[in-house]
Amino acid sequence: MGDNGDIGKLPEGVRKPGDGGGGEAIMAASSLSSLRSWRNLHLLPFLQNPLASPKQGSLGLGRGPSGLLAQSGSLYEGVFSYCLPSFRSYYFSGSLRLGPIGQPTKIKSTPLLLNPHRPSLYFVNLVGVSVGKVNVAVPPGSFDFNPQTGAGTIVDSGTVITRFVSPAYMAIRDEFRRQVDAPSYSSLGAFDTCFTTNGGQPVTPSVTLHLAGLDLVLPVQNTLIHSSAMPLACLAMAAVPDNVNNVLNVIANYQQQNHRVLIDVANSRVGFARELCS
Repeated sequence: MGDNGDIGKLPEGVRKPGDGGGGEAIMAASSLSSLRSWRNLHLLPFLQNPLASPKQGSLGLGRGPSGLLAQSGSLYEGVFSYCLPSFRSYYFSGSLRLGPIGQPTKIKSTPLLLNPHRPSLYFVNLVGVSVGKVNVAVPPGSFDFNPQTGAGTIVDSGTVITRFVSPAYMAIRDEFRRQVDAPSYSSLGAFDTCFTTNGGQPVTPSVTLHLAGLDLVLPVQNTLIHSSAMPLACLAMAAVPDNVNNVLNVIANYQQQNHRVLIDVANSRVGFARELCS
């Protein structure tokens, strides 16, 4: 579950995974023989103050042959879950659970799809996006899953901000701007929908990701990112970069904060449940 493209310049105090901003994941084992004792583990945050915890390494949780699930064989039965804490917290760690034991029993899930074009990624079927109560009209085919081209939507803990293919992002962004109704908008790095919070923050709508079988409602703290250098808030989403990944929508770790994300390869499902992860 790695980064899928440069997210561009972030506001001061916000770092990309792997740039010295804290551990990307828990420390990896030096040999698979030590994995049998790994069940419930603390997960160092992706977006952490570098003084809070030293970076120890990263743990590959993708579906590829170098990932933990592939290398551990049947040990964890193709199941793990993680919970990423709030970016606003300072002293915190999330958690990683390996194997079916201790996983939430009541959790809404969506089918896990396999895309032969990108077999190491966790694809899901995104069918729509709402801003507030408005189901945004995106261009047809924006979220379509296509095994031939590798198009579709993935859940990825190694990408910082959620990205949509450009036509869909512009429609979502425009509806968000319409509902926030700020006097003006500016850009900051990868973010093109920033507004001043001088005099108080405007009322901002929630964003809902409509997945097959469940609606993932993102609270405001998962959709807005604040600059530490100025009174500015930005929609923490962007269009995909114009590269090989320009057909790929990504549900990223900033939007996954304070959610238990269950990856169940054995039963081909991905689950989401709100949880205080700190």
